[in-house]
Parts: sequence; structure tokens; C-alpha cells
Amino acid sequence: MTQRPGNQLFDAYFTARDMREVFCDQGRVQAMLDFEAALARAEARVGLIPLSAVAPIAAACDAGLYDFAALGEAIATAGNSAIPLVKALGKQIASSDAEAERYVHLGATSQDVMDSGLVLQLRQALALIENQLAQLADSLATQAQRFATTPLAGRTWLQHATPVTLGMKIAGWLGAVTRSRQRLQQLKPRLLVLQFGGASGTLAALGEQALPISEALAEELQLTLPEQPWHTQRDRIVEFGAVLGLIAGSLGKFGRDISLLMQTEAAEVFEPAAPGKGGSSTMPHKRNPVGAAVLIGAATRVPGLVSTLFSAMPQEHERSLGLWHAEWETLPEICCLVSGSLQQARLLADGLEVDAARMARNLELTQGLVLAEAVSIVLAQRVGRDTAHHLLEQCCKRAVAEQRHLRAVLADEPQVTAELSGAELDDLLNPAHYLGQAQAWVERAVAEHNALTV
Repeated sequence: MTQRPGNQLFDAYFTARDMREVFCDQGRVQAMLDFEAALARAEARVGLIPLSAVAPIAAACDAGLYDFAALGEAIATAGNSAIPLVKALGKQIASSDAEAERYVHLGATSQDVMDSGLVLQLRQALALIENQLAQLADSLATQAQRFATTPLAGRTWLQHATPVTLGMKIAGWLGAVTRSRQRLQQLKPRLLVLQFGGASGTLAALGEQALPISEALAEELQLTLPEQPWHTQRDRIVEFGAVLGLIAGSLGKFGRDISLLMQTEAAEVFEPAAPGKGGSSTMPHKRNPVGAAVLIGAATRVPGLVSTLFSAMPQEHERSLGLWHAEWETLPEICCLVSGSLQQARLLADGLEVDAARMARNLELTQGLVLAEAVSIVLAQRVGRDTAHHLLEQCCKRAVAEQRHLRAVLADEPQVTAELSGAELDDLLNPAHYLGQAQAWVERAVAEHNALTV
């Protein structure tokens, strides 16, 4: 059986199918052909080319008519994808209308075709990512509210700190997603713009008709006409890549937290179970965090790709040698990795399995030490901060040395019992009573999410 070349083994794991379709050969070629068809329509609108040339040009702007393997071979010689594509497009048009072939690609340069085609692809990619983020945010908001008051151990430096709630932790993930959605909305006007400058960015070949054609072309493609061509000003592309890097990093944080909560020693929160998911080739008992691995993997890979975009920014003069080329596969791969990460994140968020009883037991692993701060804060108001801190520190050391619950040690300490009753100690050492503003943070994160959704 003949196998189609590509990354089929790992694509389903690391990439969302619809995003890979945006950036497959078909998607790339069609986007460039969409530019050429729109250019013909724009130039006919202002009278530069005859209206009769538009239909033959548009009919030939179908990616299904072209041999991608042959184009690939030609790119190796031409140095970019537009040169052989335009040549093939001209031949295709000439086979049915030799007169129309004279007007194809008039006034444009290869980078106009490739960059505007890329922007058309990025518009599709952006819509997919925004939709994925919105769905993930909805799921996280639901889960944050569901577990708004469910206590678990807060962990600092990987050690038990004071109690938090699972809802508060999820609200943290939600807040990062909301901010990324806001960033994407803000960058759209800068990203979704036409690239049309001709040979050196002046559109000199089109004379006085340059601006009218540019305006018509932008309208045809439903893109904004920027203040000038941006052939070697790559901040638009890099900004999008950087925001995608932030998304990847935020999802990596989500995945890292889930993987740590899934550890055998914690066993508090789990990825949703499914037949064959997270198993081992040799250990039947394993339940590995395979979804979280995608989030962490993307968060590890994407920064290097983003750095490539930044490294490619100082492009020479009016057309770059090599730096522009470095972008061609980099930004699409970032989009694909982020889409795959979002796909897995949605599955995780939708199906989180929570063991609240285990969380409660884990809060007791240190036998009350996680609430030493609660006792110290109240005691400080009665005996002074330094005295209270020193006293609680000594009681904690004694509890560890004697392997006793902090409540019992405190009950034996006259300086403590002189100030705090047994009922007060019981209340202070109840994790559910020391959650601070955890629920408020959930409400605020969900409110911000809802405001953006509306």
C-alpha cells in the first residue's frame, strides 16, 4: 500500500485536523490563487484589464487543477512558491484564453501573493483558534463554578502551603484563556491586512491606478488596506506568533497542573478516562496524563518557533534573503501546535474527574500544619506578631517531631490556650474556614469571561 507523505503518525495527537487542512499544500495554494483571482477582479473594476479576462483567470484559480509535487520541485529552483504557481496559472489560463493570460498577476510581486495568501490562511486559523478558546473558556467557567468551594492543598515550591479551592485553580486557567481571547481581538486589525506593493513596495507598475486597485483588492479579499506595504516589516506576523506563544504557555500551565494532580501521591484530579487512553505497553495499571503531555509538549516547542519569528524580523531593505523564508513553515506550525493543544485542553476541561475526598485526606497529610498560618494570624492580634509566629513555629516543629496533630500540640500549649478556646482552635484548623477570597476570584473570572462572550 502506497503511503502519502506527511506527519500522519503524530498529527492526530499534536494537531487539530481542521487547522492542518488550513495549512496543507491545498490550503496554501488555494489562498495564493484566491489572491490572483481577486487581483483580476480589482483591476477589472478600475478598468486596468478587460472584464472579459476575469472569468478565465478566476476559473483557473482552483488549487485542484495543479500538481503540487511539480510545484514543489519548481520551488526548489525558483526560491519561492509564487513564481512557479503564477507560471502554472498562466499556462492554465492560456489553454482556454490566450488573451486573458496577458493580464494575470499584473503589477504584483511574488511576496504580495504569498503574504496576502498567508493572511487569508491566518484569518481561517484565527477563527478556528478563537472558537476553540471560547469553547475551552465555557468549559472552564462551568468547572470553576462547580468546584468553587471544594478545598484542596495550595502548593508553593511543590510543598503544601495553605488551602485553596479547585474552583480557584480552574479560575486561574480561565483567566489566562480570557486574556488570550482579548489579545486576539485586539490584534485582528493589525494582522488581517492586505500585502500589495509590487516589486519594491511602490506599486510603480500600476501608475495612478495603484491606490484604486489596492482599495478594490482589499475589498475583494475582505482585508484592511494598511498604510503601506509591509514586505520587510514583520511585526504583524510576529505579534500573532507571540500571542500564540502565550496561549501555548498558558495551556502548558494547565497541563502541568493536571499532570501533577494526577500523580499517584496526589491523585486528586484526573484526565477523563477512555478505552486505551494513557496505558502502558508493559504496565497494565498505568493511567498516564496523555492529554496533558500534548499541552506541555506544545508549550515546550512553540517558544523556539516564536523565537525564530523574532529572529527573522531584521529583514534587509525591501525584500529579505532567508529571513522571510524562515517564516514560511514556522508560523503555520505554531498554529497547528496551538490548535492541537487547545483540542486536548477542551477534552481535559470537559471531562475532569475530581476526587474531593482524596483532596480532603491530602489536606490532613501534615496533620494541621497547612493551617498554622490561620492560627498565627489570629494569635498575633492578641500577643503580637513576633511572639505568635515564634510560638506557632515551635508548635509545628513539636508536632512533626512527635508525629502529632497540630491541634493536639496547640491544646497542650498554655500560651495558646490562654488566648484561644478549643472551639476557636477547631474553627481555625478547618480548611473550609480558611479559603479567603477563593470563591470571589471564581466569580470575578467567570464574570470577565461572560462579559467577553457577550
